[in-house]
Amino acid sequence: MSAEEAGTDGHSIGPGLVRRLVTSQFPEWADLPLKRLLPAGSDNVIYRLGDNMSVRLPRGEWAAGQAAKEHYWLPRLAPRLPLPIPAPLGVGKPAFGYRWDWSVSSWLPGETATVEGLADTRRAAIDLAEFLIALRHALPVQPDIPNPHHEVTGVPLARRDHATRVAIAAVQDTFDAAAMTTIWDAALRAPAWDRAPAWFHGDLHLGNLLVSGGQLSAVIDFAGLGAGDPACDLVIAWNLFSPQTRPILRAALQVDDATWTRAQGWALTTGLNAYTSYAATNPLVAMNTHRQISQVLIDSGQAN
Repeated sequence: MSAEEAGTDGHSIGPGLVRRLVTSQFPEWADLPLKRLLPAGSDNVIYRLGDNMSVRLPRGEWAAGQAAKEHYWLPRLAPRLPLPIPAPLGVGKPAFGYRWDWSVSSWLPGETATVEGLADTRRAAIDLAEFLIALRHALPVQPDIPNPHHEVTGVPLARRDHATRVAIAAVQDTFDAAAMTTIWDAALRAPAWDRAPAWFHGDLHLGNLLVSGGQLSAVIDFAGLGAGDPACDLVIAWNLFSPQTRPILRAALQVDDATWTRAQGWALTTGLNAYTSYAATNPLVAMNTHRQISQVLIDSGQAN
């Protein structure tokens, strides 16, 4: 069993299991080709089903609520958003020793976003700002939106303080620990979000944006969808944009100083978490998170 198809219970989420699940619960799709996608996500093992669908199977209990949440919310959000998002097509149930609900969704064409893959980053900043504004106000916010990633988003930054300081110490040979501590302290001191809760994507990074023809074409993976302080979605400002194009995104979103400072904190803490967790084994994560942390340091005038 490869790490790419392993669940946390030690069982393989291999093509044989996925084929049995699809055939037994969605027989109308039983004969479609099935191909595992690499690299796999940290939450789900993903297979392409035929030409127009994807199958996402949680790796563990922490991701088990994603299928039901996306199945409920995404069809309600989609008509109100300026970029396509996945359309849930079905929720599968545990079977054959596999323990969690899983999902079938529409397959959206495009390539994973990269800095180099965008023809016009200024246009991308405007397009993304329009998407985030539409998302924030798409529907009335409900206070009990389930969030499988509640420990990652939708919480005060102070909840991440200990883990962030541990991560800063762990990477002090790669990045300036004193500079990162200064940035983190400033984010913790910034005034909290004091307006009505706003919808956020919750995991807005390069891997969850698609590009076609050099332009943003879709937003995927709404596992972290929730409501509260939207600063967490601004991580993308340091993940995708440069010192020249970040101000365009900020201006289009009309982000105040306190929210921007909290967003820098989110970019630092999420970058550090991913870097310390995956960089040693995933070169792509290493490259993207190194850039994200470095961009935060550049904006603060404290880059190495």
